[in-house]
Amino acid sequence: MRDRKRGTVRDLRRENRAAVLWSLYLSQPRTRHELSAATGLSAASVTNVVRELIDEGIVIELGLEESDGGRPRAMLGMNPGYGYVIGVDVGETRTRVELFDLTMAERARAEYALDRAAEHDVDVVVGQIAAGVSAVIADSGLDPDAVLGVGIGVPGIIEHGDEVLVHGQTYGWDAVPLERLLRAHTGLPLLFDNGAKTTGQAEMWFGAGRGSRDAVVVLVGSGVGASLISGGTTYQGVTSRAAEFGHVTVVIGGRKCRCGSTGCLEAYAGAEAILERYGKPMTADDQELALAELIGDRGTSPLAGAILDETARYLGAGIGTLINLFNPERVILGGWAGLLLGERLLPEIRESAREHSLRHPFASTSIELGTLGPGVVALGAATLPVEAFLNGSRAAGRGSGRGEAAGPGGPGSAHAVAYAWNSQRE
Repeated sequence: MRDRKRGTVRDLRRENRAAVLWSLYLSQPRTRHELSAATGLSAASVTNVVRELIDEGIVIELGLEESDGGRPRAMLGMNPGYGYVIGVDVGETRTRVELFDLTMAERARAEYALDRAAEHDVDVVVGQIAAGVSAVIADSGLDPDAVLGVGIGVPGIIEHGDEVLVHGQTYGWDAVPLERLLRAHTGLPLLFDNGAKTTGQAEMWFGAGRGSRDAVVVLVGSGVGASLISGGTTYQGVTSRAAEFGHVTVVIGGRKCRCGSTGCLEAYAGAEAILERYGKPMTADDQELALAELIGDRGTSPLAGAILDETARYLGAGIGTLINLFNPERVILGGWAGLLLGERLLPEIRESAREHSLRHPFASTSIELGTLGPGVVALGAATLPVEAFLNGSRAAGRGSGRGEAAGPGGPGSAHAVAYAWNSQRE
């Protein structure tokens, strides 16, 4: 009975700590009074947790709030130098590695091109990730022990089982043991997710999704992906956070998709397919420029206009399906191609979504552009070790090499994220 009571008290302290950290992290600076109101914890509980966090160097006082006559309260924020996180984006044309402090300010970056011949080569990607992690730590002058973890956004389905396996059909990756391969190069905690999911998490934390508990983030690049957020947490399948939106069939017996199937949405709305229909297939590193030129030709080229009109119809129809299935508060369109298309085609995309969804769910859904720009995947990947840290699974292992890192959706994350969304809505 005594051990059970001790465990219960310890669990309560851990939950209180996570609640305060989440609330402060996503809405800093805040006073102790504001943290109490946002989390529902007593003033005494918040004071005890904050004192502990300040003593550990995780939280710092940033000065006093402006007072209108009462006693001024101390403003609290995260200590940017307490720890650092690394985000990795394994993209279509390059591998990008970025190092951030605990306030998500970028401190170092490394990029490596992926050419068409080698972009599917697992050994090339592993080598680039390993080199990038070493480079950003060296460039920032940090001790590796200061790094809380590395988040990695990759294409395809991520299977979290006895080991992390990546199924990237369009890359020719079949159950690639990416974690085991990287473990030969680093002892840092490693966390993995699909690039669309890391984009979704970044938009929910810092961008167009802030304040929303139910949203869909649609990522359009060379292909198409999506992140489904329900109740403040990313949808978790049986073995992965799969939402292969780009491979939803929109035309029976339709165009050939690069996944090998036919009629996928990606074959109609992905940048690679759009450019192929325009008769100007480009190498991967030319796609962004080529798509911008195609969009610019809309007013003078009937073919460009027809292709973009069709793209808007199919992308809108796909979004309409998501609205019917999930009834989200928001649909956020992102990705480098999604942002380019959305800047010119968002009214047409919205109209197509309206035509292909039921009136009631559509009326309660907004369709918006992402606000964090096209390079958001690495930022989102870096939130994976931050998520583990805020939940308390990395703090105890700080400076101990590999440490302990919970995978996405790990124990306690739903509880902590629920506090986070409540905090944002205050």
